[in-house]
Amino acid sequence: MLSHKPQANHHYHFVTGKLAAASVRSLVENCAREHNFSYSLQVLPITVAALITPKWLLRHLDLPTQATHLVVPGYCEVGLDELHESVGIPVVVGPKDCREIPQLFGEQRRDPDLSNHSIEIIAEINHVPRKSIREVVMIAEKLIADGADRIDLGCDPSEPCAEIASYVNAVHALGVNVSIDSFDPTEVESAVGAGANLVLSVNASNRELASRWGCEVVVIPDSLDNLESFDESIDYLRGRGVAVRLDSILEPIGSGLMSSLSRYSAVRAKYPELPMMMGIGNVTELTDVDSAGINLLLLAICEELKIGSVLTTEVINWARSSVRECDVARRLVHHSLANQIPPKRLSEDLVMLRDGKLLEHPVELFEGLSATIKDHNYRLYAQDKKIHVVSSGVWLSGRDPFYLFEKLLQQEISSNVDAGHAFYLGYEMAKASIALTLGKQYEQDRALNWGLLTVEEDLHRIQRTSRAREKNENGSDS
Repeated sequence: MLSHKPQANHHYHFVTGKLAAASVRSLVENCAREHNFSYSLQVLPITVAALITPKWLLRHLDLPTQATHLVVPGYCEVGLDELHESVGIPVVVGPKDCREIPQLFGEQRRDPDLSNHSIEIIAEINHVPRKSIREVVMIAEKLIADGADRIDLGCDPSEPCAEIASYVNAVHALGVNVSIDSFDPTEVESAVGAGANLVLSVNASNRELASRWGCEVVVIPDSLDNLESFDESIDYLRGRGVAVRLDSILEPIGSGLMSSLSRYSAVRAKYPELPMMMGIGNVTELTDVDSAGINLLLLAICEELKIGSVLTTEVINWARSSVRECDVARRLVHHSLANQIPPKRLSEDLVMLRDGKLLEHPVELFEGLSATIKDHNYRLYAQDKKIHVVSSGVWLSGRDPFYLFEKLLQQEISSNVDAGHAFYLGYEMAKASIALTLGKQYEQDRALNWGLLTVEEDLHRIQRTSRAREKNENGSDS
């Protein structure tokens, strides 16, 4: 739905179904008063506006002569060219939810430009030698598709990998930078020779070898209670022309998280010109919480401190989408700092557990619907901590889907609940129950919004009913 800028000489003709008529009339009246346009509203002989098709609409449309625009519901998207040619005025596609009509006439809202970012995502594949090359390549392909800029091959400390060069070659062939995570000099030399251009990690124990690798290295302290060793390794490597990236080590919660964040800040102040990296897995992997919020906060810290890369993993199940989360987070924090605004109302991709806002119907709507609709299809709503089931002469509500279904079977229309209806109602009630539990918006026949993890659903009931109507054009339309 695009915002539409109304003018005083515009007359908008809205079409809707019986179900939403009262709500649409109230909303449009307010919009017309605020934005100074005239309007008319046609309530079509159909209960649900989502079932309207352009072809069906043309048979029922009563367009006033003064109309300058025709506003159709948001689901009425296919066949608009024919509709436009027939009516001869612009056809405006409104929202799929009538409660969002005011947004149609709001100021032109530009989506924020989130294409820019400053942080490189290094995605680690752990224990690479325990996997086949084919497995590693498949994992790398997925990580790259999710937003990784570099694949880090994590070796097994217990045993050197004689085939590490083959792993590097296979991943490098995907067109991505490769880093090697090992303290074993033989593994590192083989990996670098095969194309790895970053080594994790270097301290006093192996810094003498770094000058012959010919690539950038990540410098870490020998121990966190001896930061002089960190400075010594930095000076040693820089003095020999080795490109360095500094990582002062992020500690898990319970082991000095705040001290380690302060350490990053101090290192940045001491070495303002040197690139830095933060390994964020120590917090995302070692904290019993969904990773998205942690990733956003840590990448915001990195953005503020100009830490140009993060090393992340997806081992624990609650962090399995960390690379995608980091890709969204780095864009949000970059936009936020560049424009000096909070990262709010920019993207809902990381609003995964709950929704940003809930749109609720007036409770009086349900009783009114049950008294006015004539068909025996079921309308489901989830609000006020209850699931509401509405049909002709029926309004049931409750928190327990099993209780609702039992009550539904006691109604006179229970013969309508065949196996297909039972499956459909069970599926939709499960979604409604989840929405109530988490505080999410439930819309019948639409997927729950899980942010970047959302998988859109087919509009099963709406599409099935629309096809039936197209095949039976001479039948009842109400």
